[in-house]
Amino acid sequence: MNAKPVLAVLSAVLLVSSSAFVLDASADRPDPVAFEDTISMGMTAATTVEASERGVEIPRAQVFYSQYRYVVGYHGVPSLVDELAREGHRSQFGVPLTVYVSDYAEADLNVTDDGTLRVPNAPSSYVDWVPAAEAHFVVGSRARTPAGEAVVPFSDRATAAAFADEHGGQLRDWSAVRSTTFDAGTPARDAFRRDVERRHEWADERTADARELLDRPVSTVVGEDAPTLAAAVEAAPPNTTVSVPPGTYDANLTVDEPVTLRGAGESTHLRGDGNGSVLTATAPGVGVADLRISGVGDTFTPENVSTDRGDDWDSQVQSSYGYGDAGVTLDSAGGSLVRNVSVDTPANGVVARRSPNAVVEEVAVNGSDDWRDGFMGVMAMRSKVVVQNSTFANGRDGVYTHLSDGLVVRDNRMVGGGGMRFGVHEMYTSDALVANNTVTGTNTGVVVMTRPRGNLIVGNDVRNSYSGINVGGESSYVADNVVANNGYGLEAPSETTLYERNVVVRNGIGFRSASLIPTNRVVANDFADNRREATATLGPLRLWSADGRGNYWAGAPGSDADGDGVLDRSFQPTHPVDGRAGDVVGATTLASAPALSALRTLQGAVPGLRPTGVVDRAPLAEPVRPDAVATETARNRTGGPA
Repeated sequence: MNAKPVLAVLSAVLLVSSSAFVLDASADRPDPVAFEDTISMGMTAATTVEASERGVEIPRAQVFYSQYRYVVGYHGVPSLVDELAREGHRSQFGVPLTVYVSDYAEADLNVTDDGTLRVPNAPSSYVDWVPAAEAHFVVGSRARTPAGEAVVPFSDRATAAAFADEHGGQLRDWSAVRSTTFDAGTPARDAFRRDVERRHEWADERTADARELLDRPVSTVVGEDAPTLAAAVEAAPPNTTVSVPPGTYDANLTVDEPVTLRGAGESTHLRGDGNGSVLTATAPGVGVADLRISGVGDTFTPENVSTDRGDDWDSQVQSSYGYGDAGVTLDSAGGSLVRNVSVDTPANGVVARRSPNAVVEEVAVNGSDDWRDGFMGVMAMRSKVVVQNSTFANGRDGVYTHLSDGLVVRDNRMVGGGGMRFGVHEMYTSDALVANNTVTGTNTGVVVMTRPRGNLIVGNDVRNSYSGINVGGESSYVADNVVANNGYGLEAPSETTLYERNVVVRNGIGFRSASLIPTNRVVANDFADNRREATATLGPLRLWSADGRGNYWAGAPGSDADGDGVLDRSFQPTHPVDGRAGDVVGATTLASAPALSALRTLQGAVPGLRPTGVVDRAPLAEPVRPDAVATETARNRTGGPA
């Protein structure tokens, strides 16, 4: 077949049709839109909500692009500058036609002692917009945003100079600001890996400290030194152990001193009366170990929980979620330990509320058979804790986190035999490590919501669930996970997140790219035997390769003629032909046809004709993790051996 006539016809047709995408250089500059109408990025939802409630100013920007139908908003000028410099940004969005930034020329802007920007007695709507090319920026002042350095724009040079004189910094024009690197975007791969190591090290240190609570001397033995468990706890001096021999003990007990309750394992049974939490710790450094707990109350829903703790958004969420009944409740009990405890519960297993540095390990929580009737295995509310080496069966979520930045959830097992909703559920939680957990039979194995930042989702195994791993927010790291036999393997409503070394096998859809802003970096992943390898229906083209290397796609057309480990043609997993190359007879031959090759070349050259979906410009010839791929492809769709 001669490709030249086909290419000529395609060129003529496509070039004529591309006239619909030509921009009118004489067109008027578009007016700025309300910021809430933009597709925004740059800071976490929790950060922006809290800043708004506190009256803290965050200079913002909005951009109109030549190849993107939506206006993109940026919280913080540094986040815009770093995104404009990101590799592949222009290929995906096109040229930034118009850039607006906040204009504080008419605002009574001041800087507080802690560096935050405020405008006293003025709503946020007072701020105007100024084209970035016409603005005067103050860089390097003492002003800060919740994300770091504040770059403050003004339409009037004299006002900008006065701000710099009072608060420090230098005046810069837009071109100078654009040439600056603020490091507000995605960390490099090595930085992510160092973060993983640091989070593990922190968890190891916290675990070692917490286990020292088990070494406290025994001061009181229930049944010998005191007739009841409550009397023994009351009699025990601080920093000692209450020994609880085998037997069944009535509980609904509050521990308000730093003591350790230690039983004999499953034979030591703490039984509540079905109302409230069975054991509540209200002092730092409480130890709870080697016990079985039942008789937990069933209060966990908003209609059953007091909502009189405040009117702001966080008080309402905490009242609805954080004050339910539990087997063990840690309330302002930082540095405490819950270890080798089993809980049968219709509500929560363990609640950690405002209890940083607590450790929950080797617990077994058995929740309600129907997740709608239960709640969380572990709930961390404003608590940077460690949850490890535990098993969660049924209930609503295995581990739920809320405003618990930096916590570690590792080496746990979540089993949703009754349809558990989420294995690990992060809400308003940034910089967390979720590592080496095994999740099966849930709605979603790991889900990260509410626009957080910097989460590390590594080494998890999720299978037989509706969705494997679903990460929202930005600047996170999703690596070395195995997602198999799920409806969706990976779902990515995230932005500026790195996905690498994941094994995505035998899912209905391997990777669902769900963000309107295509800034994720997807490289060095293995895709095999998914019904559809990837989908991406929103936004512009996703480019899933970097530095000359992409991902492994089982059955992708092409050859490694150069021996560099990269196939000699690009691969578009969302294309109707490429996407079926591994499982439909003749699809590989058709995908290699000169006519389709010519079409791909022309689409890549003409901005207006660039297709939506995903393209891997440098598909790998061999798997990145061959042993893991071989193991998973040898299994059937139920997760058992082939």
